[in-house]
Amino acid sequence: MTVEAVRTEESRFQDLPGWPYPPRYLDDLAGYKGLRIHYADEGPAEAGRTFLCLHGEPTWAYLYRKMMPVFLDSGARVVAPDLLGFGRSDKPVDDGVYGFGFHRDMLLALIARLDLRRITLVVQDWGGILGLTLPHALPDRVERLLVMNTALPVGKPAGQGFDDWRAFVAANPDLDVARLMARACPGLSAAEAAAYGAPFPDISYKAGVRRFPQMVMTDPGMEGIADSHAAIEFLSTKWGGESFMAIGMQDPVLGPPVMHRLHGVIRNCPAPMEVADAGHFVQEWGAPVARAALKHWGDT
Repeated sequence: MTVEAVRTEESRFQDLPGWPYPPRYLDDLAGYKGLRIHYADEGPAEAGRTFLCLHGEPTWAYLYRKMMPVFLDSGARVVAPDLLGFGRSDKPVDDGVYGFGFHRDMLLALIARLDLRRITLVVQDWGGILGLTLPHALPDRVERLLVMNTALPVGKPAGQGFDDWRAFVAANPDLDVARLMARACPGLSAAEAAAYGAPFPDISYKAGVRRFPQMVMTDPGMEGIADSHAAIEFLSTKWGGESFMAIGMQDPVLGPPVMHRLHGVIRNCPAPMEVADAGHFVQEWGAPVARAALKHWGDT
């Protein structure tokens, strides 16, 4: 099946503040041939550990610019892909292309193609909704979890905060991503906010931005619920890896109540780190979180 997609011009990604990493691309990923997928890949390929950093809505790998240097300084490899529809990856124009399995299968194919092993999954938002369903599928590859504001939805209402967000995006199909990020993260410079908006020159590039809030599994029968249930079962009863959790305490949607419930799911997860000033996009306060996680795990 050929998927019609648009590709953001490289010129929109020039001089990104805090992002010195050259783009890498795959355009022949199994099951996704013809779609170009972007990822950052830094540090030694033979490193003992790989940090796989998964973004969510409506961000891209740039979200990890404050955490990646900390991980790299520990001697690790860091891989940060852009989901299809976001960042430098191609953006299918048909809203109907976007589904839970479309994105989850892409991540599984990417991990296999790059042969990533001894993975520390670093997740937030949709990076966690998708990413936390990977350990039970890849128990020999995923060893650690670094979890920030996210959830494992199982077909139940997500609360008024999420309902308001979903309605807002539905009412604003040409969402101004730069403005949204500037409002959500008051410390962003104008150039940093613009970097978040760079992937989306106009509304034709924003199908993924529109679709992701609608895809969250808040009603029975939605795609992905079975994967969430399988993840909950695995993480609560069979997960033997190490974990670290950080909570952005100012998040009105996926904040402390949601995260404490998720904490109860992850077997042997230590008490969460509470980031008092952080909102939903915890990575914008990410350097101290990365350092605390590495200290907890004894990485140097």
